[in-house]
Amino acid sequence: MSLITLLQTSTVFFILLCTIIGLVAGSFLNVIIFRLPKMMEREWNQQCSELRGETIKPLPALSLTRPRSECSHCEHKITVLESIPIISYLALRGRCSQCKTPIPRRYPIVEALTGMISGFIAWYFGYGFITVAAFIFAWSMVALAFIDLNTQLLPDEITFPLLWIGLLINLGNGFTDISSAVIGAASGYLSLWLIYWCFRITTGKEGIGYGDFKLLAVIGAWFGWKMLPLVILLSSLAGAVIGIGLIIIAKHKRDTPIPFGPYLVGGGLIALFWGDQLNRTYLNLL
Repeated sequence: MSLITLLQTSTVFFILLCTIIGLVAGSFLNVIIFRLPKMMEREWNQQCSELRGETIKPLPALSLTRPRSECSHCEHKITVLESIPIISYLALRGRCSQCKTPIPRRYPIVEALTGMISGFIAWYFGYGFITVAAFIFAWSMVALAFIDLNTQLLPDEITFPLLWIGLLINLGNGFTDISSAVIGAASGYLSLWLIYWCFRITTGKEGIGYGDFKLLAVIGAWFGWKMLPLVILLSSLAGAVIGIGLIIIAKHKRDTPIPFGPYLVGGGLIALFWGDQLNRTYLNLL
């Protein structure tokens, strides 16, 4: 029996394999989450230096693949065995093998979350092209959520390609028809853009970042304009509840910005799996 036949006929094997692939993908997402903002900052600083006419000092190469991952404290190069998702973290008891500095818990959390989502996608969609597309969307959403939590950035390097990929997938009616996808991309961007300017004109403050406009445009491009009210409603409710909770429980100051991207990501993932059912339920209630 060939591997393709086994994947098509054995649901358990397919889900298990996709979960393992998701764990490995989660390990690489950790690299993206950590390095991409640093790469962006380095590029911005270089551009500013060029505009000021300053001499640019050569810096060590930094990309998503180079140099090898290392401990941020002692610069110990991470070995292959120390890179095994979750298992290596447990084996090392959450500490660097050399200097015993605690490893951020974000690493196993991202790996476990990506693995679980990937396994669920495999179970939900089954064997086929749409599953691969769902992997691309979900993995990108995980990366965007954690980057926004850490830096309050939603990099164009992820959102722009993801928007075009969504439109291309829907040329063949992947998740919706192409007309709904195009309208969804435009409506997603413009809806938050209008909210941004209304809030700014009224209060003189910026309530939403431009990255949030682009992220909602991505969700609209993938799932169509009909999903946007659901995503905005769910993300706004979650953001309001958590924001109020942070103010009351954690004494979070009201003027301290809270990243909105993770809530949009949550709404986008809900739209991926249950968007149609929730929309039908909502319309039936009306």
